[in-house]
Amino acid sequence: MTVLTDRFSTLAPQYDVVLSDVWGVIHNGVAAFAPACDALVRFRQAGGTVILITNAPRPGESVIRQLDRLQVPHEVYDGLATSGDVTRGVIAQRPGQSIFHLGPDRDHSIFAGFDIRFADAETADYVVCSGLFNDETETPDDYRDMLAVMRRRNLFMVCGNPDVVVERGTDMIYCAGAIADLYKSMGGEVLYAGKPYAPIYDMSLAKAASVRKQTTPRPRVLAIGDSVRTDFRGALKQGIDCLFVTSGIHSGELGGRDIPDADAVRKIFAETGAEPKAVTHRLAW
Repeated sequence: MTVLTDRFSTLAPQYDVVLSDVWGVIHNGVAAFAPACDALVRFRQAGGTVILITNAPRPGESVIRQLDRLQVPHEVYDGLATSGDVTRGVIAQRPGQSIFHLGPDRDHSIFAGFDIRFADAETADYVVCSGLFNDETETPDDYRDMLAVMRRRNLFMVCGNPDVVVERGTDMIYCAGAIADLYKSMGGEVLYAGKPYAPIYDMSLAKAASVRKQTTPRPRVLAIGDSVRTDFRGALKQGIDCLFVTSGIHSGELGGRDIPDADAVRKIFAETGAEPKAVTHRLAW
């Protein structure tokens, strides 16, 4: 049975490396969570290595600037791996091809440094989806006609953020994963650049190995996250333990943001056939 805990310090000695989700664990898009930041700082002070692993569809440097604005101390982490970085790797492998960027202008940093020809859905060679054009007013259903055009042309899509929804303050907003899932259900070909897929974990573990000057055995690696679909399933596929945070995107299903309901916790993991190492309502030392 999954352990319910309110103290990361009881688990920390079992691990050398933490792969921590960002949005929903360290901040909510509006403010940093001080107890979570403190917990990761303490883990590092005890000799651990923290790599932030995020489905943000932007390069790591851009995410670090956002963390700085939210006053997340640099002492929280040793490195960062983003789905934007993985997406850039895909773009680099397709030189000379035109791109239809499905997403907001704020994500344009994902193309920085590339000689890109942008085109529309009717003429592009492939699609990079980083989100909705306006995630405050639109839903995935608003994109059905556009996706139908892309499907008729058999366009390949790179999903720069496999998250379906994410918190922004107290609101839930749709992400690129919701668009990509709809396109895939229509028969479209999709490459998901972030969690729960292997490339972003390969990048994260390589960064940890660089910091520690050695490869860390999987039993000594812990993933921390708030999404069953991305964080827990990703850890499960990688053979690493997971500390699951209930106060994030699943809080409504799990009894609220403060004290998770044990029966609801068991139910949410039932269909995966597995359970996380432990469950906590918020990351705190």
